[in-house]
Amino acid sequence: MARDRRKAESVEEWRRQLSQAEETLRQPAAAAERTAALPGTRKRVLVVEDHADARETLRMMLELSGHEVHEAEDGLQGLEVWRRTQPDVAFIDISMPGIDGYEFARRVRSEPNGLDVTLVALTGYGFPEDRERSRQAGFDHHLVKPVAREALDAILRAGSMRPNSPLA
Repeated sequence: MARDRRKAESVEEWRRQLSQAEETLRQPAAAAERTAALPGTRKRVLVVEDHADARETLRMMLELSGHEVHEAEDGLQGLEVWRRTQPDVAFIDISMPGIDGYEFARRVRSEPNGLDVTLVALTGYGFPEDRERSRQAGFDHHLVKPVAREALDAILRAGSMRPNSPLA
């Protein structure tokens, strides 16, 4: 019950941020300025999130920032999409049916090119032991929902920061 409420709050916050981003892009000067910043910063991104509204909202935010976004609704599907697309960055929900985000990270890191992707845990849990568990599973970043757009942008601008960057 608390998990569902946190996810609903996260979706609502992401929708608010998406609305702000869309408004910014509607303003001609801001849109021209944003487009000028895109060359060389476009990333191939994977979003693995079982909550459809949260997944769609994050996808739209990332696409509005000029990124190529692929998505999956659970960990197993996420692994298939990861192998097919070889993203630069993957945003992975921790609590999912099937394999959770921790297992997703361990499996990706065990693959031959599994160190080439920046893995970002998305979760409602932000205690030090939660962050440590993410780090041990192979995540580079641990973001607590609702995620601020600035945190997403900082990770995407930074590129690969292996091993386990302390951003966020």
